[in-house]
Amino acid sequence: MMDLQYSFSSEAENFLNELQPGQPLPAEALLTALSGEDAAALEEALDALAEKGIVPDVQDLPRYSADTQLAVRLRREAQLVKQGSLLKDLEENDPLRLYLEEIAALPTEAGEDAEQLFNASLNRVAELAFGYAGQGVLLLDLIQEGSMGLWQALQNHNGDNFEKFRDETVTRCLIKAIILQAHEAGVGQKMRQMLEDYRSADERLLAELGRNPTAEEIAEALHISPEEAETAGKMLENVRSLHRVKQPEPEQLSQEEDQAVEDTAYFQMRQRIAELLSGLEETDAQLLTLRYGLEGGRPLDANQTAQKLNLTPEEVNAREAEALKKLRQQ
Repeated sequence: MMDLQYSFSSEAENFLNELQPGQPLPAEALLTALSGEDAAALEEALDALAEKGIVPDVQDLPRYSADTQLAVRLRREAQLVKQGSLLKDLEENDPLRLYLEEIAALPTEAGEDAEQLFNASLNRVAELAFGYAGQGVLLLDLIQEGSMGLWQALQNHNGDNFEKFRDETVTRCLIKAIILQAHEAGVGQKMRQMLEDYRSADERLLAELGRNPTAEEIAEALHISPEEAETAGKMLENVRSLHRVKQPEPEQLSQEEDQAVEDTAYFQMRQRIAELLSGLEETDAQLLTLRYGLEGGRPLDANQTAQKLNLTPEEVNAREAEALKKLRQQ
């Protein structure tokens, strides 16, 4: 598949082109990568992702809101949806309640024309919107965005299983509205700064302690809660894994070209790493390879490494600190 061309920065373009069709994509990683772009560029990116069959996951998206009144309303809507009591507990003149009562009175049987089919599907649009209650966009606005997606589904569907096509199209519109709102609220910039602070604290504590710091230690250094530190660590790994450059397809090289590759700085660096690891016990060499992704894989945390090597996480941390100490001495 050819890489798509975009009208924004090369960093954002590289990020999008590295994504594979159908690949999972946390919305916070997308917003961080496109934090310097405007809303039009973000919309273009979302449309390009839709062409690749990629739907960003917004469930773990931080919920920032500078408007206290809006934040209170969002929390209340989420609570009422969870309790299943929107129509019961909203005020009688609340616009959301009035709209839900209006669409509840519509016929649920689809007619022959587009308008009848549209009306029969509005309750389903509301149901899908309820799944994103409290995520930065008011439910009434979400339902309106979903209704636009419903019209798109009616206009573009040309095969079987309209219900599946409708739900996918509406869901993309709901997610798009949430991501655009988060971008407007500066979530991407906040995320980028938080990840930079987390990475800086992680590297500093690693040097000071001689081992990987815990979430609690990073939280204390950044004056945040351990839960926030764990979230930042998870998002940092998501961003790292999504930014890894795709490896080119292997090519058949001649003997002369093969020798030229071996003379590159990259090859020499890999040789040096192998030399350093050869001075360690086999288990310790495997441990560092897994922890830092030295063979091109994704770096594993202490728990994942422990499972691979039949160790405890504490043993992994202790052996890692000792192995790094030996490497520094070399």
